[in-house]
Amino acid sequence: MHGDCPDDAPGVTGSIGLLGTRPSWEMMQKCDTLLMVGTTFPYVEFLPKQGQARGVQIDIDGKNLSMRYPCEVNLIGDAKTTLQELLPRLHRKVDRSFREELERSIRDWKETVEARAQVPANPVNPQRVFAEASARLPADCILTADSGTSASWFALNLSIREGMMASLSGNLATMGPGLPYAAAAKFAHPDRLAVAFVGDGAMQMNGINQLISIAEYWKEWRDPRLVVCVLDNGDLNMVTWEMRAMSGEPRFEASQRVGAFPYAQYAMSLGLLGVTIETPEEIGSAWDRALAADRPCLIQAKVDPEVPPLPPHITFEQAKAFLSSVLKGDPESGAFIRQTFRHTVAPYLPRK
Repeated sequence: MHGDCPDDAPGVTGSIGLLGTRPSWEMMQKCDTLLMVGTTFPYVEFLPKQGQARGVQIDIDGKNLSMRYPCEVNLIGDAKTTLQELLPRLHRKVDRSFREELERSIRDWKETVEARAQVPANPVNPQRVFAEASARLPADCILTADSGTSASWFALNLSIREGMMASLSGNLATMGPGLPYAAAAKFAHPDRLAVAFVGDGAMQMNGINQLISIAEYWKEWRDPRLVVCVLDNGDLNMVTWEMRAMSGEPRFEASQRVGAFPYAQYAMSLGLLGVTIETPEEIGSAWDRALAADRPCLIQAKVDPEVPPLPPHITFEQAKAFLSSVLKGDPESGAFIRQTFRHTVAPYLPRK
């Protein structure tokens, strides 16, 4: 799957879970053996069904063994050392059909993700913001993200290549770590570019204050570049989609709305560069300016909150809850139904 393997390495299916890829989902549904190394991955519904696959798990902490999946072999030890001991016991299969099927699925999935990034939105598709960044990022950059839909696009639309470092909240639920992570990365690696992808809710919670610290210290860094990309959609977006897909409730304006704030202008008032994206045509030039800047830069990307963070597999319960939120009068039901349809059919439409 993913782990520390670069996304462009052969056989890497990408992330798994709610923010995961279709190839990872398919691999879990069809595998006959599951090897888990140093993981407490919590979403057991994305693992093989019990009894489908034989399990082997390696962890330095014994209490984690067989916690998520019943394993026949539980090994307490350092991952590297234990894997080295297991290598002589592996035998290459002559039948390569399972891997070949996955490699075809990986190619198809990448085309799907690319197609979804080009779907029109109001005003800007957030996936395209990430896709345009991915094509421009140098191989030694450090990437961070907040929880929320920013983590969804981070997982799906950025290609993590050899030499890059990437971090987000380990439990996938903490608001606000993206910008502090990036600032910490600059102090640890002052000669490397850092890029933080953050939501407007997290930015208002603590990111605005973090910019003050960045403005104070950036001149000490050998490479002064730190890019903050704020997804400005006026919504606590992941919670909105969870309400729709998990509990069948419509978007609740009083709790979900995020007030407007001039993020780019605020960055400029601190002596940093500020850039605003309001149309798809501005995305590429905004990233070019930020990556060529002689100081930290904030990109304020005005993106569509109704672009759906589609999971790799939609359950009947999720579909039923989604319909329930429409029937209960979600104020944006028309917009999010259109976007969900567009992103579902995008892979099957002719490409320009």
